[in-house]
Amino acid sequence: MTDNDTQIKVDAGRLWAGAVATALVAGLIAVVGILIARGIVQVEVLAPKAEGAWGNANTVTYALVSAAVALAATGLLHLLLLTTPRATTFFTWIMVLLTLIAVVLPLSLPVDLASRLTTGLINLAIGLAVTSILTSFAPGTVRLEPTHQQQRHIGPYDETVEWRDQQ
Repeated sequence: MTDNDTQIKVDAGRLWAGAVATALVAGLIAVVGILIARGIVQVEVLAPKAEGAWGNANTVTYALVSAAVALAATGLLHLLLLTTPRATTFFTWIMVLLTLIAVVLPLSLPVDLASRLTTGLINLAIGLAVTSILTSFAPGTVRLEPTHQQQRHIGPYDETVEWRDQQ
């Protein structure tokens, strides 16, 4: 079969069910990261003294934004699966670069070094988790189907029908 004879079908229900689970994981990573940073290591996360690039976000906001990022990443993946050859390769590269931006951005804030590093590490964990989870199950949601299925005319005297009365 040539490439022109097949089309890509994405099982959107399975893809987006996985997206919701991934969003939950991303949100929980944010919560765990903040609990470790603030509760155990005693480092403020996203709490600049002056309003920085993100202002002063709280734990719930961070978790919700992390979940939203996972859902947005799934939207990008869905688009790439429908339109791009080697979609998961392109998706992985895009997500790694976006994750690097999310790691580097806190490092540019005018706060203490520990807060910048901790926030960058939490963003790294979230980005890597979202990328690896989505790329691991995405191929299982895609199938190739022929575009032109041969239609067989079934008339009143189809030869493939066996009549019980004629045995």
